[in-house]
Amino acid sequence: MRLISHFIDGEAVSQPDRLGDVFAPSIGQVQAQVELADIAMLERAIASAKAAQPEWAATNPQRRARVMFAYKALIEDHMNELAELLASEHGKVVSDAKGDIQRGLEVVEFACGIPHLLKGEYTQGAGPGIDVYSMRQPLGIAAGITPFNFPAMIPLWMSSVAIACGNAFILKPSERDPSVPVRLAELMIEAGLPKGILNVVHGDKLIVDAICDHPDIKAVSFVGSSDIANYVYQRAAAAGKRAQCMGGAKNHGIVLPDADLDQTVADLLGAAYGSAGERCMALPVVVPVGEKTAEALRAKIVDGIETLKVGISTDAEAHYGPVVSAQHKARIENYIQMAVDEGSELVVDGRGFSLQGYEEGYFLAPTFLDRVTPAMQSYQDEIFGPVLQMVRTDTFEEAVGLATRHQYGNGVALFTRNGDAARRFASEVEVGMVGINVPIPVPVAYHSFGGWKRSGFGDMDQYGMDGVRFYTRTKKVTQRWPSGGSVIDQSFIIPTMK
Repeated sequence: MRLISHFIDGEAVSQPDRLGDVFAPSIGQVQAQVELADIAMLERAIASAKAAQPEWAATNPQRRARVMFAYKALIEDHMNELAELLASEHGKVVSDAKGDIQRGLEVVEFACGIPHLLKGEYTQGAGPGIDVYSMRQPLGIAAGITPFNFPAMIPLWMSSVAIACGNAFILKPSERDPSVPVRLAELMIEAGLPKGILNVVHGDKLIVDAICDHPDIKAVSFVGSSDIANYVYQRAAAAGKRAQCMGGAKNHGIVLPDADLDQTVADLLGAAYGSAGERCMALPVVVPVGEKTAEALRAKIVDGIETLKVGISTDAEAHYGPVVSAQHKARIENYIQMAVDEGSELVVDGRGFSLQGYEEGYFLAPTFLDRVTPAMQSYQDEIFGPVLQMVRTDTFEEAVGLATRHQYGNGVALFTRNGDAARRFASEVEVGMVGINVPIPVPVAYHSFGGWKRSGFGDMDQYGMDGVRFYTRTKKVTQRWPSGGSVIDQSFIIPTMK
């Protein structure tokens, strides 16, 4: 049995006292075990980070950028290895796993520009003989708690920016698919990162709570369910830390009567069922405006579903693979039944799907539900599986209102040829990330990722300039150099720049 250890101070560190099973979702069997840390192991990682960070922070940004350039090249060189390892533990198909890595790699590319990103501001002559400037300085030690659904992308989002800014970083990845985060840490050491700057500690709630509470960890970044995101945010904030905590989603795709339905359906199928729906930026709710649009859209969706192929993660022809675990499969099936019990019309039922030769795998075929209403619990909750729900509306305003009023505010998409409607939609809808004829509007690496409402807790988003701001503190300096040895009159009032 393969054992997945912690990675501390540049090497594997074993502590097999508590173990968690790592499954192969395509076959439904345990393929490895991951070691779960105790508090002493986390303390060991923090001590390593604390010892290494001051020298790394003192390393000039250009040299830190060179490590990022080398890291980028190594990830590219090992792309196939990383994607196959990721697919084996998560279950997503290899081509999708490469996309997972690529979107994280783009943030590494962004971090290569850290010398420019860290530049402060300068004002000469703000007052008589007075100059004012600012500088960005690292926090010290930051930590990331990442989910199972993107075991490469999200650790790269967090760690590359934090480390480029001069921090040490402690990563607590999901215990469901932990091998890729460890491999990425190994590659960063190979790229020239000093030992101790990136440590990987596996664990459960015990370690999550300890990360939130530990006084030497100055910032916590989290991605996961909304309830846990809120919990981590509150606990970290109570301990005096910065926290950016991204939660769940229920993203809507609004389809206007003038939309290109063929392209829209192609986009919907990929966004709803890709990666078995296990994406916080999936598109699980389609909202057609008008009955004619709804009927035409429904027919094309049903036809499109019939063309989709579910397969094992290494099947190059499969559109998506299994879900991550037997427990998650059962949860999705329960939500499908809930939707039926609430009065939805089950147009296509993906339950009961079995793949010959892989009968124990965690497979679900596409499910499509029509005539869903906003009052239904299955609409309000995040299902996180290959399930598409249709909510019919009569007007554009009603459709926009659905997305605006929902408890989640992560992403939303509008499909239309009407520029005026699109402009109005982007301005009015109360959601953090908006797509116009783009079904999965994840911003590029030099912007920032983050949702509103119960999809995001904290003031700053992931990566981009918000990431740089999150992992640094701005120090403001006001300086004066008197000339001629003269004494400047002092007074007992607040200084002004006269």
